[in-house]
Amino acid sequence: MNLLKDKNIIVTGGSRGIGKSIVKKFLNNGANVVFSHYSSQEESDRTLNELKKISSNVACYKSDASNYESSQDLVDCVIKDLGSVDVLVNNAGITKDNLLLRMSENDFQSVMEINMNSVFNLTKCVQRSMLKNRKGSIINMSSVVGVKGNAGQSNYSASKSAIIGFSKSIALELGSRNIRCNVIAPGFIETEMTEKLPDEVLNSWKQKIPLNRTGSTENISDVALFLASDMSSYVTGQVINVCGGMVT
Repeated sequence: MNLLKDKNIIVTGGSRGIGKSIVKKFLNNGANVVFSHYSSQEESDRTLNELKKISSNVACYKSDASNYESSQDLVDCVIKDLGSVDVLVNNAGITKDNLLLRMSENDFQSVMEINMNSVFNLTKCVQRSMLKNRKGSIINMSSVVGVKGNAGQSNYSASKSAIIGFSKSIALELGSRNIRCNVIAPGFIETEMTEKLPDEVLNSWKQKIPLNRTGSTENISDVALFLASDMSSYVTGQVINVCGGMVT
């Protein structure tokens, strides 16, 4: 399929997990994709080499999505190389879980800064290109804990809930220019991080899921493909929970 043929796309945090799955899906559908990373250069190089086997229309930049100047530099490079930005996927994020009683101020502030500021930064930086072209799709990654909360994740929940409010506001601001903004809220998705969890923890999570199974990164990338493509041209300001029924 070529649902994204010739679309120019930025995916933040695309070197592993959900972000990597989204990049793969987009490349398989004809897009030109730039993904960013901030941590491991070795990991991102390995991911880039793997993705180039799918398509040569992929590039990787080191960028701190939580820093405005770094975000602007990333967008400027993409526009210089590709001419425009048609789709933005704000996927970068971190967790520092703890009960509020034990959570430090830095643990709260750093999660809020990286998870929420990164969405603000990239969205603000790409809007000029999208406004000029009078089209665009912005996809922000939240979480079911941003919808329903979760004990031990007050910082993460707050940041992901803030993303939802921000996204709905942007949908209202930019809708008249044919720019859409939607949210994906993943539930328990199996990634490199969840592989380290004990079996009893995995089983306890599965018991909370009506479909009685965890999700895959491809479950998320399928929804991202829909929102990035013209199939969702009349969808904006929405939160799509991909969680096996956890939020029902």
